[in-house]
Amino acid sequence: MKRALICGINGQDGAYLARHLLTKGYSVIGTSRDSMASSFNNLQSLGIKEQVETVSMALNDFRSVYSTILRHKPDEIYNLAGQTSVGLSFEQPVETMESIVTGTLNLLESLRFIDFTTRFYNAGSSECFGNTGETAATESTPFYPRSPYAVAKAAAHGLVANYREAYGLFACTGILFNHESPLRPERFVTQKIVRGAAQIASGNCKKLSLGDLDIERDWGWAPEYVEAMWLMIEATKPEDYIIATGKTVSLAYFVESVFSYFGLDWTDHVIQDKKLSRPLDIRTSKGNAGKAEKELGWKYQSDVDAVVNFMCKDTELKVPM
Repeated sequence: MKRALICGINGQDGAYLARHLLTKGYSVIGTSRDSMASSFNNLQSLGIKEQVETVSMALNDFRSVYSTILRHKPDEIYNLAGQTSVGLSFEQPVETMESIVTGTLNLLESLRFIDFTTRFYNAGSSECFGNTGETAATESTPFYPRSPYAVAKAAAHGLVANYREAYGLFACTGILFNHESPLRPERFVTQKIVRGAAQIASGNCKKLSLGDLDIERDWGWAPEYVEAMWLMIEATKPEDYIIATGKTVSLAYFVESVFSYFGLDWTDHVIQDKKLSRPLDIRTSKGNAGKAEKELGWKYQSDVDAVVNFMCKDTELKVPM
């Protein structure tokens, strides 16, 4: 039985990845800064809490990281922890850098000292590319980060490549474009839109305030993206891969689709508030996952329309209409 250590297991991706690995027969260990105080609500939502061993580990503390890896001796480590909000990174840039960059470095250094055979996956981000324009980014597209979060992810990406080449570690980065699910917290705009529309449809709310609706993103389905993470770890050699659907639409399109699901005209209920816009934002984000399809056999099954339907249906079951 393979042992997998998932850092940040209670996040959206961590929970779905844990479920995926359990179906593959893995023993799964998940970390949290304080496992005794965490509810692990996402694991509870998926009904897998009792199948996962949870442990306390502070990514920014080298001793904590080193001792956890030494104690559990995982075959695979998935680094999905750290600050995950682009918007919040402008308010907490130091915490963002420490949790992402220092956390990644502590994991890599621990592996360098302990065991060269453990395989390491790092969660990268499409935010590193900045504005892609109409040309879809590939793995060779230069980075131009536009937020403290993106800067941190770009630095972590570079560290993984450096340790792979300098020390021969099996270390790879998945450059994932936006991927959503009902496990998203409401600080993410997609979940804010879905829950807001459901509340309006139920009569509990009248208006929803949003920022710039002209930004364009490539939205995929999170459970499919965690499969790509596992495929990268199982590959013959460590490589970095873009994971995306290749279909980019505006936030306005997403809003219209969600409100339409609930039988509403979004223009009657959405207020654009400039105060909700970020100091810097990416206008267009477009990705090409051709390498992942060719080398890993991975291809998305659910595009943005399916994502909207999945999220709205889940919320509809939870909100009295």
